[in-house]
Amino acid sequence: MYGAILGDMIGAPYEFDRGDKTKDFPLFSKDSVFTDDSVLTVAVAEALMDARIEGTEGDEAEVKRLLAHSMHFWADAYPNAGYGLGFLDWLSDPDMGPYSSCGNGSAMRVSSAGWLYDDLETTRKMARWTAEISHNHPEGIKGAEAIASAIFLARSGASKMVIKVYIEQEFGYNLSRSCDEIRPSYYHVETCQQTVPEAITAFLEGKNFEDVIRTAVSLGGDADTLTCIAGSIAEAYYGVPQELKEECRKRLNEDMLTVIDQFWEIVAPNQIDELLKTTIRIFGALCPVCGKTLLEDSGDICIFCGWQHDSIKEKDPDFAYVPDELTLNQYKKEYESGWIPEHIKRLRKEYEGRI
Repeated sequence: MYGAILGDMIGAPYEFDRGDKTKDFPLFSKDSVFTDDSVLTVAVAEALMDARIEGTEGDEAEVKRLLAHSMHFWADAYPNAGYGLGFLDWLSDPDMGPYSSCGNGSAMRVSSAGWLYDDLETTRKMARWTAEISHNHPEGIKGAEAIASAIFLARSGASKMVIKVYIEQEFGYNLSRSCDEIRPSYYHVETCQQTVPEAITAFLEGKNFEDVIRTAVSLGGDADTLTCIAGSIAEAYYGVPQELKEECRKRLNEDMLTVIDQFWEIVAPNQIDELLKTTIRIFGALCPVCGKTLLEDSGDICIFCGWQHDSIKEKDPDFAYVPDELTLNQYKKEYESGWIPEHIKRLRKEYEGRI
């Protein structure tokens, strides 16, 4: 969660287009404080952890009850954090229910869902639930699911290209524009439709964690939320430098630090080592079906068994993009029975003696 909270803090002084749309600015100032983005990020994380502790992660009604309770609790603790008007109405009326919002609040608070679960299907389901309690407009839900998915893929060792293609194909966001193309006409807007793709683009162009943060701020607009979202993905991909974590902690209260520390106690043992993630991105990984070939790039095909390298399907071995497609587990079963695709048989015959 450090990435989201740091993005919020660093972007806060430049919200409402108060910056110069440049990457050259002081990273921290007296105005670098947390806002509602951080408060609700902590609230969602605490609720999802409570569901795990209670063993109710599969109970939609209970998870949503915990989420609503946590958001009300934390908003009461920090009433002046800068909540949107629609969300303030929701907070003031416990019986109001979701209000069909497509605001970017659903995407800025969702980061913990990208870390807590072991497969994309569960990640997306939990992200959807975090949105639906208030932001149940299809675009609000899509924004939350897209960001949680990007975080899940980034922390799992997926390359930026894999993340980009997945988000484009699954959620239909246009990620073809560069930040240089976005920046001149971008303005303060608070919808998922006009914040999520810009934040993802800032992540895709950034060269390291800090550069992602600076790139996001340079776009202008709703800078704290946009940078919160970009930072949440950047943390999963790059990690956060220790000195920035320490600066973040200095600017948070003890109650928020308690939740953050609890969160990392839960997720840290299950994370891929940063060196391993980098190795996978640079050098690839052994074929998960036969283990005989190093598959370097997404789409590489194993000459021995025919498996096509796909980090999404390799992270979730029961996942398929379309109903008739083989999952990794199904492919393994077919290979173990002696099956090899015909085109691989032809290739092996062509290269016989060389493999």
